[in-house]
Amino acid sequence: MCRNITTLRGLEPPATREEIEAAARQYVRKVTGVQAVSTSTRDAFEAAVAEVAAITTRLLLDLPARRQPPPTVPPLRRPEVQARLEAAHHHD
Repeated sequence: MCRNITTLRGLEPPATREEIEAAARQYVRKVTGVQAVSTSTRDAFEAAVAEVAAITTRLLLDLPARRQPPPTVPPLRRPEVQARLEAAHHHD
């Protein structure tokens, strides 16, 4: 599931809030070992995701522009991932 941690700096169009949050969520999952958020972990988990996303957003704004685009396309921009998310969204 680490596929959401991809290079976001230098994307055109720039990284979206959703892409930054997906990377933050993946990072927090990885370092905590929490795959399924429960009542006992939800508040701390979500607070950490929000903080990591905020720091990431600030970092991307503070760094100079990249000379070349990232080598990989973030998952949320890939058609097959979009299709999967769309399908899952319609099943809710």
